[in-house]
Amino acid sequence: MKWFCVALKRKICHVWTYSTLVLKKEKQVPFYCICGHRQWSDHKSKKIKDFYVLLKLQEGCSLDDVRNSYRDLAKKYHPDSGSVTADSAIFVEIDEAYRAVLNDVAEKMKSNEKEEEEEDKFKSVAPQHRQYLSFEGIGFGTPSQRERQYMQFRVDRASEQVMEYRKQKMESQLATSSTMLAKDVRQSKKVKITQAIERVVEDLIQESMAKGDFDNLSGKGKPLQKFSDCLHIDPMTHNLNRILIDNGYQPEWILMQKEIRETIEKLRNDLIVARNKLGDPLTPHKVKHWNESCEQFIENIKKLNKRINDFNLIVPILSRQMVHFNASKEIARAQELCKAQMKKTRAEEHTKETEHEHGREFDLKTSFLKWMNLILK
Repeated sequence: MKWFCVALKRKICHVWTYSTLVLKKEKQVPFYCICGHRQWSDHKSKKIKDFYVLLKLQEGCSLDDVRNSYRDLAKKYHPDSGSVTADSAIFVEIDEAYRAVLNDVAEKMKSNEKEEEEEDKFKSVAPQHRQYLSFEGIGFGTPSQRERQYMQFRVDRASEQVMEYRKQKMESQLATSSTMLAKDVRQSKKVKITQAIERVVEDLIQESMAKGDFDNLSGKGKPLQKFSDCLHIDPMTHNLNRILIDNGYQPEWILMQKEIRETIEKLRNDLIVARNKLGDPLTPHKVKHWNESCEQFIENIKKLNKRINDFNLIVPILSRQMVHFNASKEIARAQELCKAQMKKTRAEEHTKETEHEHGREFDLKTSFLKWMNLILK
């Protein structure tokens, strides 16, 4: 006796195998001796993979991903889409792949839901013994054995926490020591710089004394007076500041502020003088001269505003900072002042003329009266 196997193959990778037990004497295999058959095929799995590739998807994607991919490909290959790449054959393949992949994803989702339901049932049915709810789930064996194991676990955990605390403390101490070291280095540098400045100042004072610069100071040989009775002011600093002020010393920002104010007053006066020289009314020639004066005034205002920027950087008090000057507003202000001065001048001239006329009339009257007196005599 021996086994006889026959394999039949069709298209599209389908294979059927038949096996039977044949006697040695038999030459032909009777039909009734067939004991089993099996169908071998990997067509479906390969076809599903091809469908995923055709839809440009990966296994495990969601239903929304499948629909979005099908919609994009349909816009591209549908015969009625009007696209350049429209092809009915490719669209048929895409439609077939879409249906197959959609069914595959739905089946996978159903199987996953069934597995989750089974797990939930198992979790709900699982016995929850009382002994496994204590000791934080540590250990195994009888409750007494688990208690000893839990005590050892607590000891180990406490020792780890102590070691971690000591480690953090040492790190903080190291950081504090490094910070203190850096602070000491900065302080030593500051002390060195201060000492160097003091030595330089002392050398300058000694040099000035040798030249005799301090011989003609006012109040030489007399004690210094306390300029302030305020307890919150350092008397030495206050006295030094008072001495500097009395001898004409002024900080840089004060001098710069004074310079800015003097400059703007000079520019305003020059603009008013230029306008008064042109007189009224303005002819085209005079308008040209006035525009040139205004352009020069605008350039000077720009330079002055840059100077104001430098002043705002060094001024120690925020309320003392200055704002920029507006050239157009300054020009309009100068024109209004000139008009007011012209009106005032005209009024004065008119008053003088009237007074002169009244004086002439008075002189005529007095002279006529004198003449009449002479005649009557």
